[in-house]
Amino acid sequence: MEGCRTLTKEASEAILSAEVLIGAERMLAPFAGLGKNLFKEYRSSEIVRYIEENNFASAAVLLSGDCGFFSGARILHEKLKKYAPEVICGISSPVYLCSKLGKDWWDCCFVSLHGKSSSIARKVRAHEKVFFLLGGDITAADICRRLCEFGMGDVSVFIGSDLGYGNETILCGKASDHTECELDGLCVMLCENHGFERFVPSGIPDDSFIRGKVPMTKSEVRAAVVAGLGIGSGSVCWDIGSGTGSVAVEMALRCEDGTVCAVEKSPEALELIRLNRIRFGCDNIEVYSGEAADIIGSLPVPDAVFVGGSGGQLDMIIEKALALNSNIQLTVTAVSLETISQCTAIFDRSGLEAEITQIAVTRTRKAGSHTMLSAENPVWIIKRKLI
Repeated sequence: MEGCRTLTKEASEAILSAEVLIGAERMLAPFAGLGKNLFKEYRSSEIVRYIEENNFASAAVLLSGDCGFFSGARILHEKLKKYAPEVICGISSPVYLCSKLGKDWWDCCFVSLHGKSSSIARKVRAHEKVFFLLGGDITAADICRRLCEFGMGDVSVFIGSDLGYGNETILCGKASDHTECELDGLCVMLCENHGFERFVPSGIPDDSFIRGKVPMTKSEVRAAVVAGLGIGSGSVCWDIGSGTGSVAVEMALRCEDGTVCAVEKSPEALELIRLNRIRFGCDNIEVYSGEAADIIGSLPVPDAVFVGGSGGQLDMIIEKALALNSNIQLTVTAVSLETISQCTAIFDRSGLEAEITQIAVTRTRKAGSHTMLSAENPVWIIKRKLI
């Protein structure tokens, strides 16, 4: 925010007592009339160099907002540790914007889009309130367009620009209302989605997916596979032979701060993955077209790998995945005895201990006044046992 009106008394006193003030031009502008030494710089390495090259009794580094809210203060504090620096907190942008709107902010999910562009739709789908700190190439209009693309055009949005300055602007409405808004620069955004997911879905019913004629990992097997992969919120996951993308979707629901790489070569399947990605609001799924063995060398280093279809390249897939991360969680499914034999042999050659589980699912269906049993094909789950 603007540099004077929102300062705490403690921060004002620190500025007045400092021999030199350091910060970006916008931060220093309100204090230019104090007659102090001013050093216009925001890069931590240059700030440290300047302090070390000069013998000031005290220096104040001015950073926007609160030093604990996606601030450069953490890195700077570490580099200046020998000077025993003191951190004086300020008022962060969510506190300021929400006070203007008359809203609580304690239950917000906070997201910085500095250098990041994924998981926008996933965050809004998974949380009632999401506060975005914008920056880089992502604008408020970009977020609104993303929400519309993923079927959330009715989500309420509140966009704040140049907060605390004379040209302060706050826009309110639905995401669909602001797909062309021209606010950029010093922008923040609050999204409210009252229809958010109140739990993390698991074993999503098969008929919830857009399916076509592409084979799909069935609900019960999918739930067991994804649960066994130990996926964390920031995990990078691979879904090799993604099919309809059902496993990729359930992975993405668990790693909203991470990425799912869905690899598939069938044009029909690729289209289904894209459609299901949108249906479930999973913009943290990246879709890759082609042979897995040709693609995975360029994928981000995985934490969890699922192989539902290998196209005869299982050995190479596992070898390349282990070369990138020897501690990956790895699971392969098989429906034939030959695939089980091949997979266990590959595990043995790779020095991996396998846990093998068979799942045989029988569902019911109505036939007149009777309830009949309808068996699905048994599936083997071959999982790497991590010691």
